[in-house]
Amino acid sequence: MTKVNERGERIRRFIVSHVNKHPSDIAKLTAAHFSISRQAVNRHLQRLVEEEALVAEGSTRNRVYRLRPLIQWFKHYTLGDNLAEDVVWRIDVEGSLGPLPDNAMDIWHYGFTEMFNNAIDHSDGDRIDVLFRKTAVSTQIAIIDNGVGIFKKIQSALDLLDERHAILELAKGKLTTDPDNHTGEGIFFTSRVFDEFDILSGGVYFSHKFGDAEDWILEQANPEQGTAVWMKLNNHTARTMNKVFAQFTSDGDFGFTKTVVPVHLAQYGDDKLVSRSQAKRLLSRVDRFKTVIFDFTAVASVGQAFADEVFRVFPRHHPEVDVMPIKANAAVTRMIERAKSNG
Repeated sequence: MTKVNERGERIRRFIVSHVNKHPSDIAKLTAAHFSISRQAVNRHLQRLVEEEALVAEGSTRNRVYRLRPLIQWFKHYTLGDNLAEDVVWRIDVEGSLGPLPDNAMDIWHYGFTEMFNNAIDHSDGDRIDVLFRKTAVSTQIAIIDNGVGIFKKIQSALDLLDERHAILELAKGKLTTDPDNHTGEGIFFTSRVFDEFDILSGGVYFSHKFGDAEDWILEQANPEQGTAVWMKLNNHTARTMNKVFAQFTSDGDFGFTKTVVPVHLAQYGDDKLVSRSQAKRLLSRVDRFKTVIFDFTAVASVGQAFADEVFRVFPRHHPEVDVMPIKANAAVTRMIERAKSNG
């Protein structure tokens, strides 16, 4: 391959990698990145359209480019005695995904079968729908059931305050409404291994992005029935399941012994984290781990009673659990250190 062709391939890879976030200004972005003219970029865009890698929409001045799905389908499954996640994976999903690198296939195998099985065993519905979409860059799969809703079911089973509290418990890990048959690890690790992981259930929408310390929650006025789970992964990710599992394993252990808890999930709206009752909700079930890391991203301040409960009272009653804060601002750090010094 000549140098000119190599450069052309780099330009087209750049376009394909960035067009989702820049559908209307991808030509300007590419021209600036490679120091070439807009006319030159347009020739590459036209080639990608002719190769059916991109779709062009709108007039020349207002043209928008999007990735063309290589494969896209929607299938409906009826819940019954014969529905099994491994069969759906083998017959419908695996072939549509490939060829992909082994590590990406391993992530999809784990995530899809965990989430599909969760819908079979826990949704209490009678239908599961799967939406599949693969482009040259990434793949997205949605698994949608018409059951009672995952957050509402957890809220009821654990007698929690509301559906938002259920999300806080899911974020800690080791949560299941059926401990005899499930470990409670599936949703936790699936949410951590994909580029994007979202759940819409009832009136609550939960989202987690890989590498983003801040999970976030939205609430909607008109609750939806059932549960919808979206998963997205770059087709050539360097991530592996083993690396993700290792992040939640304490030194010298092989099990799920470490967790990272996003503290801001314990907040409701503009409420401040000041009370012992809020702290106790945050601490619920964390004694199941050897190491608990409290991530204070997006937490502006905490009260004395809250900090005292988390960093003095709890460690006194659970010396076997190593509790540590990360990403706390100066005000939060001062309150934590004050609580520890009182201990």
